[in-house]
Amino acid sequence: MSKKRTFSDKLFLVLKGLAMGAANKVPGVSGGVVAFVAGFYEEFIFSLQRVNGKAFKLLINGRFKSFFQYINGGFLSLLVFGMVFSYFSVSKILDFLIEHYKLYVWSVFFGMIIGSIYYISKDFKVWNLRMYTALLIGVGIGVGISLLDPAKENDNLWFVFFCGMISVSGMTLPGFSGSFILILLGNYVLLLVDSVNALYDTFYEMISGDFSFTNNPIRMRMLKVLGVFTLGSATGLVSFSHILNYVLKHYKNTTLSVLTGFIIGSLGMVWPWKKTIYKTSDNGSFLLDSVGGKVIENYQRYIPELTTETYIAILFIIIGISIVLALDWYGRSNKNGYA
Repeated sequence: MSKKRTFSDKLFLVLKGLAMGAANKVPGVSGGVVAFVAGFYEEFIFSLQRVNGKAFKLLINGRFKSFFQYINGGFLSLLVFGMVFSYFSVSKILDFLIEHYKLYVWSVFFGMIIGSIYYISKDFKVWNLRMYTALLIGVGIGVGISLLDPAKENDNLWFVFFCGMISVSGMTLPGFSGSFILILLGNYVLLLVDSVNALYDTFYEMISGDFSFTNNPIRMRMLKVLGVFTLGSATGLVSFSHILNYVLKHYKNTTLSVLTGFIIGSLGMVWPWKKTIYKTSDNGSFLLDSVGGKVIENYQRYIPELTTETYIAILFIIIGISIVLALDWYGRSNKNGYA
């Protein structure tokens, strides 16, 4: 599937990686949805599943150019660069926006998911009992996951590796939010906030010539946790891609029906109108988890009143839908090549 790309093609790939990385960090939003509506999902899965025994044999034998071409390296490297860069740029901006304009940010994502449902389902020509059943199974799993209570934080390295494998599913399964899974596993703050911030601070200090962090056991522990999480994510990304490549090849419509159900089920996770509920004890004090000492919280969703703020939020939902439709148009206009 390798093809020579222009500079604008490469720039768009990096931007798509930025969007995937940012989306995968938001609970309830899947980076795989970005890949799907931007029209490069199947190439993404195909490229990842080429990371196999033959690829490693080429690498070990020093045939680096053949290895790079075999795994569609030009595509993967630009996309991954965008994802990694997003964690230190776009995701920081996204954190700020969620903190100060939470309702409007969630509204945009809610609109994007609605648009994604339309995007995936519009190509289904024939609906039959098997596809309806697969759709309902996907909806049931998506809703069931959204209703689970979060676990407590756990920095055991084996568990962190497992979290990496599971959370990366958001990159490969549209509608299956990896960051929301991390919330359920209790490690969202540890792995996508604390450890990433530790790496950011470490890079900043190293550039300044300050290497005192090597004597900071907490910082070194965070870096080790991030390293294990990254290794788990890479392992999961390649493993899931092999499975998905097989099912997409042999059971494409059924698989897409399940994924559509996932996305429908995930709508509850990103419902814009919700408030944070902090769990308290009988005497009114905040309850803390026993590992990280963090306040235990959850969301309570509600139907909004028709106020100016609500109308603005609805406008942002429409903007979110429009973004997906624009990506759909862009993908169709470039269907004869990779963008």
